[in-house]
Amino acid sequence: MTMLIPGFESKVLTVQSSDGPIEIAYQTGGSGPALLMLHGFPQTKAIWHRVAPELAKDYSIVLADLRGYGASSKPHGQADHSTYSKRAMAADQHELMKALGHEHFFLLGHDRGGRVSHRLAMDFPQSVRKLMVLDISPTLTMYENTTMEFARGYWHWFFLIQPEPVPETLIGANPEYWLKNHMGRHAGTEIFDPACWAEYLRGASNPESMHAMCEDYRAAATIDLVHDRADRSAGKKLTMLVRVLWGEHGLVNKCFAPIEDWLKVSSAPVTGQHLPSGHYIPEECPQELISQVKAFFV
Repeated sequence: MTMLIPGFESKVLTVQSSDGPIEIAYQTGGSGPALLMLHGFPQTKAIWHRVAPELAKDYSIVLADLRGYGASSKPHGQADHSTYSKRAMAADQHELMKALGHEHFFLLGHDRGGRVSHRLAMDFPQSVRKLMVLDISPTLTMYENTTMEFARGYWHWFFLIQPEPVPETLIGANPEYWLKNHMGRHAGTEIFDPACWAEYLRGASNPESMHAMCEDYRAAATIDLVHDRADRSAGKKLTMLVRVLWGEHGLVNKCFAPIEDWLKVSSAPVTGQHLPSGHYIPEECPQELISQVKAFFV
């Protein structure tokens, strides 16, 4: 069962893609300018439960599960991993927003949702009014600047991309242990609401969802880099204002320079700062994030 955020409606919309019909589960609430919010790995739209009710006072909020996650469709990945390319995942969300009548919208993405947001903003710049990403530098930047410290801290980037069914089988042997190890090492599991934790565990325990999440990472290490390098070669950059927030206690803060990294892929100004948190910003410091969102998305 999907966690329902108070004051929001839960719905499912079918979008068309090269992989066939894809059901995207989402929740909507509030009124005002449209704001699409995309979650990260290995989570769902439930990550926004501490910020969405307050933001709904000023925005028409759309909280969506990425394909492969939560209650959205989980097609089996193709050999080239294109099923879970950020281009395919971004197109899902663009179709969702169009179907809801939002031709132009603000965009906020955390973790993997930030990578989908990056691609959505590159492929559909006319639709994205402003872009905010949480605790990431661009995928290509992070892979090209991998250090021992980064590899140790983000070892899952290199584990999850191993050929099917290696990571799926190993995680499937004890999903709860894996989830506690993965999420707990960043900030401890006590930061997560019990209902959210139950939803995240259901995803990790679902073989189809776990396969999809692995494919998300396999795509990031293959076809997504092809798309990113093509943009770089063509000189194509983000055209809207970008704001990046990252956790003061997280690995992105230790290993990367987020503002400088995003400036390299943007032709518009990039601003940002660290927040007093680890990786899971929406759940660790919701009030700070609410303030940042309201100040930026105007």
